[in-house]
Amino acid sequence: MTNKTNGSTDSANPPLRDLSQLLAEFGIQSNSAAKNDQAPTAESRSEPAAPQSPTPGITSWLPKRHVPDAVRGDSQLVALFDRVEALLGPTAAASQEEWFPRSPERLEETGLSSNDIERLILKYLLARGSATGRAISQQVRLSFGIIDPILRALKYDQLVAFVGTAEMGDYEYTITEMGRERARRYVEECTYYGAAPVGLRDYLKAMEVQSIGQQQVTERDLREAFSDLLISPDLLERLGPAINSGRGMFLFGEPGNGKTSIAERITKCFGSTIWIPRALGIDGDFIRLYDPGVHEEVPIETSEGLFDLSGVDPRWIRIVRPTVIAGGELTMEELEVCQNQQTKVCEAPLQLKSNCGTLVIDDFGRQRMPVCDLLNRWIVPLEKRYDFLSLPSGKKIQVPFDQLIIFSTNLEPRDLVDGAFLRRIPYKIQVPDPTEAEFREIFRRLSPRMGFQYDDAAVDHLVQKHYQAVGRPFRSCQPRDLLQQVRNYCTYKQQQRTMTPASFDFAVSTYFSVL
Repeated sequence: MTNKTNGSTDSANPPLRDLSQLLAEFGIQSNSAAKNDQAPTAESRSEPAAPQSPTPGITSWLPKRHVPDAVRGDSQLVALFDRVEALLGPTAAASQEEWFPRSPERLEETGLSSNDIERLILKYLLARGSATGRAISQQVRLSFGIIDPILRALKYDQLVAFVGTAEMGDYEYTITEMGRERARRYVEECTYYGAAPVGLRDYLKAMEVQSIGQQQVTERDLREAFSDLLISPDLLERLGPAINSGRGMFLFGEPGNGKTSIAERITKCFGSTIWIPRALGIDGDFIRLYDPGVHEEVPIETSEGLFDLSGVDPRWIRIVRPTVIAGGELTMEELEVCQNQQTKVCEAPLQLKSNCGTLVIDDFGRQRMPVCDLLNRWIVPLEKRYDFLSLPSGKKIQVPFDQLIIFSTNLEPRDLVDGAFLRRIPYKIQVPDPTEAEFREIFRRLSPRMGFQYDDAAVDHLVQKHYQAVGRPFRSCQPRDLLQQVRNYCTYKQQQRTMTPASFDFAVSTYFSVL
């Protein structure tokens, strides 16, 4: 293998070296050296010179294992690292040819200052009491190589102190009284001490490269995403182009015909994951973006050794393309950056959480706020594909409005909004009532899932007596609801779950009593 540092060919293993030398090259101080009270500051710590590279852009954030700083300055260790990388093969992200945020190697690459990280560390130690350097590293989601010199600078300033040694040359740190006083001042400004925030510029790059507008949905993708639903071919033909537009649509029709179920499955058509920051940091404001309530994490394989060979910035998290659903409880406050007055931590608005995914406004027209207020708030973002958000500091920022937005309603769209808004939602798709054949097929599919054996005679009785005879329209939700009624009836009577005319008569008498 060719040595990357001097270009020579070195096929032999590097010679064995003294352990103290290796520890020093990896930035690990021996116990004897630790007795020296004068720990270097973060600014004065010497760093190995890194090779110059062009200004990084979107294309530079490609799946590639980086050589750690501790290795970069030694040609023999670089050769050893290359051998290990060749044996391990490409990273998981590289094998899938997906974009991912590259782990920063130096403090400057994080977009943060040492003071920003100091605040997180001291607030964490104030709450925890004591922790090892690597535990602190995991808490703030930055590599130990970045955290370690900052911890030593805090030790030198007598804000933290050693209380013991830990594995691999690490130490257990505790906060001093002077550190507590400073940490309390930081907590008064903001209580946040989670993952180190990501800057707005890096977030904008990530949204551009992962934009939903770059995704193309085929007929095969659509059929696979809706494989668990019985949906007419005609409706699928209308949904496909609307999804590929990446802009927005109205789904309207009678209640119970599956508009919400359709909206929930649309994001599955894209069949991919995206990376989002756990938190954004903008001029001192912390905006929590990752929300376990609406985002589904897709874990990645990480190594437990000295090197993190994944190359992924741990401040980011991989999730399934989001589907955010807001119903009648939606308020105008949820569409703006909201700051908790006690913690001073901001929560991202729904449209920011749904970027690169789908935002569903369910039961549109039944929100507590007037429809005109929602339309006025979004009429420009729907046209321009970007939004402006006001921060607690007073600053206004421009962010992408990059999601497929779906308005699901039981009402006619023209009765809710004016022509100017309808023009910005290019697709209006009606979800029709199921035919009798589709209604029976829903029964046939659901019966075994709910513990029944399908019975044609019982369904014939239901259709003829309780639908055709009284002119009652079919709805897609009714087979599931009626079977649940029959199941509950059988459980109460301690009977075997069977579909009979008598059990359907009982279910209809309670289900349709006021319809």
